[in-house]
Amino acid sequence: MKKVGFFRSIHLKLVIIYVLLILIAMQIIGVYFVRQLEQSLLTNFKTSMQGRVDLLAYSLKEEMVKERTEDDPKLQDDIRDILLDYQAIDISEVRLIESGSLRILGSSDPDSQDVVGQRTTELLVKRSIILKEEESEIRIDPQTGYRIWVLSAPVLSNGDAIGAVYLVAKIENVFTQMKQINSIFATGTAIALAFTALLGILLAQMITRPIADMRKQALAMSKGNFSRKVKVYGYDEIGHLAISFNNLTKKLQEAQATTEGERRKLSSVLSYMTDGVIATDRRGRVILINEPAAKLLNVSRETVLSQPIVELLELEEEYTFEDLIDETESVILDYSTSKKPYILRANFSVIQKETGFVNGLITVLHDITEQEKIDMERREFVANVSHELRTPLTTMRSYLEALSDGAWKDEEIAPNFLNVAQTETERMIRLVNDLLQLSKMDSKDYQMKKEWLEFIKFFNRIIDRFELTKKQNVTFKRNLPDLSIFVEADEDKLTQILDNIISNALKYSPEGGKIAFNVEVQEDQVLVSVTDQGVGIPKENLDNIFDRFYRVDKARTRKLGGTGLGLAISKEMVNAHGGEIWAESVEGHGTTIYFTLPYDRSEEDDWS
Repeated sequence: MKKVGFFRSIHLKLVIIYVLLILIAMQIIGVYFVRQLEQSLLTNFKTSMQGRVDLLAYSLKEEMVKERTEDDPKLQDDIRDILLDYQAIDISEVRLIESGSLRILGSSDPDSQDVVGQRTTELLVKRSIILKEEESEIRIDPQTGYRIWVLSAPVLSNGDAIGAVYLVAKIENVFTQMKQINSIFATGTAIALAFTALLGILLAQMITRPIADMRKQALAMSKGNFSRKVKVYGYDEIGHLAISFNNLTKKLQEAQATTEGERRKLSSVLSYMTDGVIATDRRGRVILINEPAAKLLNVSRETVLSQPIVELLELEEEYTFEDLIDETESVILDYSTSKKPYILRANFSVIQKETGFVNGLITVLHDITEQEKIDMERREFVANVSHELRTPLTTMRSYLEALSDGAWKDEEIAPNFLNVAQTETERMIRLVNDLLQLSKMDSKDYQMKKEWLEFIKFFNRIIDRFELTKKQNVTFKRNLPDLSIFVEADEDKLTQILDNIISNALKYSPEGGKIAFNVEVQEDQVLVSVTDQGVGIPKENLDNIFDRFYRVDKARTRKLGGTGLGLAISKEMVNAHGGEIWAESVEGHGTTIYFTLPYDRSEEDDWS
């Protein structure tokens, strides 16, 4: 790099600055000098006055302690003569005050002779007599507005204060002189400041112009603009700094472009990931969270930044941040409520330097609610099927063992045993058939054979069949409209739906009860309901009766031959038709099963 010349060097500029600093220092010294001069003038004035007062006090003491004869003048006359001799231009008045009575024995002011013989109220006089010391202060004369100096000096005799000399001096002259000196000094200072300011502007322009350019460039860089360059005004230290700054700008532009490219890649990856991603710093506080993670946790991205991750994941009672760093397996986050299951799995990955220093933690969230739900349903399904098959098989084995042991020879017992075995066999066949039916409906290739049905006639035919075959004393009541309603449905599946619903109504209806059948035509659907007068269903069980193998009264259902799959099959079939099925019940008063079928009047008219 080329060596900077002396006359181009910033050192020369600094020398000039130092000269200006010296000039300012001289001004400071001048101010200090004026203050000291003021203090010196005041001190000299006071000292001069105190010396004159001391001489006066001595003369007054001699007169006060002097033994007088009848031929001698009065004390007040002698004191007045002495005080009148001490009149001066810078002294306004001198008084003598007696110590005991505080009476004024004399005054140097011819116009103030009427105060002689009166008591003084000056606190300054009282303090000087009591303390036997001089007391003084500067006051403002209320008549002229000028400053005066008041002095009270004790007149001592044999160590006792026999009186006090009260002096009022004109000290305003001293301040007038100082005012003139200050005026002269202020004028000189103003001239010096004018030259200093002029030189300062020139020097500031020389030094700060490139610095100001670099500042503007730094601000532009902070906003992402790397295209500007700093102008080089010279080749001194600041000029070389500008050159280095431009090189730095170029390298930062390249680095920023690389970083921005990587950031876009990372942002794209995070945005299009279906899994939630959360990143933390080394203290466990969230520094990044993508949109899927915010949705999974139902939080706002802006509000969770800087929040501890154990608090965000609601793990503060079970884990610390250090525990998560050491966690090798995933953590299950269960946010399920009584109404809705919601389960997440969190996998943790530690961000480490090559030295092993932990920089943070990456957390990946997966929604496993459906998977857990499917696993749970699969486990429940296997358990229910096993239980449902075990019961009849156990019964059959017991009866067959009895028959094998010789019960077949008993003409009364053997037929009953064979009847039970046959009943349990038929029950297993129904269960297997229902399972096969559900399996078919769960398969993707399940198809229905829909055709147009006149629903009221079809429904009456189903009801007639049950009315002819029912064994209980149950009354059927039909509330069906007297009109033709055509729906597009699979006749076999619709028959199975109604068979399951009416069979359940008959099973749980008491003797002498009544079952009501209703059909209501709505705007875009047909509402079908079957109401019994059975024991009803508890409110807390009402939402579960369409689940597979669910029974409200398990013992009674098995006794009546139910498999627990009838309503589940009906629900699947109704949904396959595009309708809905639900139940309403009052415990002890009966149950109503509702289901809907799609209904389009315009299609019906076209078909007719």
